[in-house]
Amino acid sequence: MQLLIRLIINGVAIWLAAAWVDKIDIISPSDQGTGAKVVVVLVVAAVFTVVNALVKPIVKLLSLPLVIVTVGLFLLVINALMLWLTAEITKAFSDYGLRVEGFWAAVLGGIIVSIVNWVLGILVPDGDD
Repeated sequence: MQLLIRLIINGVAIWLAAAWVDKIDIISPSDQGTGAKVVVVLVVAAVFTVVNALVKPIVKLLSLPLVIVTVGLFLLVINALMLWLTAEITKAFSDYGLRVEGFWAAVLGGIIVSIVNWVLGILVPDGDD
């Protein structure tokens, strides 16, 4: 159940980033309606969740000196790279998915995804109680 909640939160965060940042788009079949777009967002959120679970800890560990020197600001770059990697993975496997055009769009999208995840993480209980 917790994984499903995280997946939905990531989906909402990515959807908001695509809605608010000009160069981030979610490409879905337009003739299939809203249901197809929701499925694409959930698939992108699943890829993003897997990337954050598998790749992000390794990148954070390897870039620890940069994170320390920049007083944590390099974490914004790491978040942007995870969003960009998610876009590249979805682009490689399908015509549909997340598209991120440019480094600064990825940074802004990473900031939005982080803030939305943080806010929704506070509002939705963990279930560990």
